[in-house]
Amino acid sequence: MKKIILTVFAATSLLLYSTPSFAIVSVSVGMPMSQTITGTYSGASYGNAPDKTSGYLLGVSFASIGFGIDSYTTKFKTDGTDGSWDANLDAGLKTNMTNLFYQLPVPVINLIIGLGVGTTEYDCTICESYFEKGSATQWYTSIGIPLIPLFDIHLSYRSITSKNIKDKSYGTKDDNSGSVTGLGIAFNF
Repeated sequence: MKKIILTVFAATSLLLYSTPSFAIVSVSVGMPMSQTITGTYSGASYGNAPDKTSGYLLGVSFASIGFGIDSYTTKFKTDGTDGSWDANLDAGLKTNMTNLFYQLPVPVINLIIGLGVGTTEYDCTICESYFEKGSATQWYTSIGIPLIPLFDIHLSYRSITSKNIKDKSYGTKDDNSGSVTGLGIAFNF
């Protein structure tokens, strides 16, 4: 009987120790690690080839409801050999999103699901003259592992739909839909 009581006490202590529901306010800071683009460029059979991604992923939650902002730029490969951007352009895709998310009451891990809306646009010296800014939507999830009660490290996945960056000359629309993975930390108060 003592073993059962001790086992239940130990298991309960571990679960309650890392349960995310004790955090009243949580602040999350992250960065995008990579982006894939599965859409096509101006109706062509090839797509934009992403290279390096930089920017930030921020979030603040009160109890289990949160608000976030994503802002990042993904540079394109510019060798020109695979149908990608001209080697003379330092081109990329700039994304800005505003998110609303919910932290699920799951013990041991911090599980978040969310939705976001925002804009995507090409980022280069001549892009504004040739392309209009497009709208974008996303859904995302984040899984965090609490290291101590006030701190966790999390991995996020964002699925982005962005099919309407319009080419002003031809009237075609580029599909830059794809996904972004990110890594971050959260501080719970």
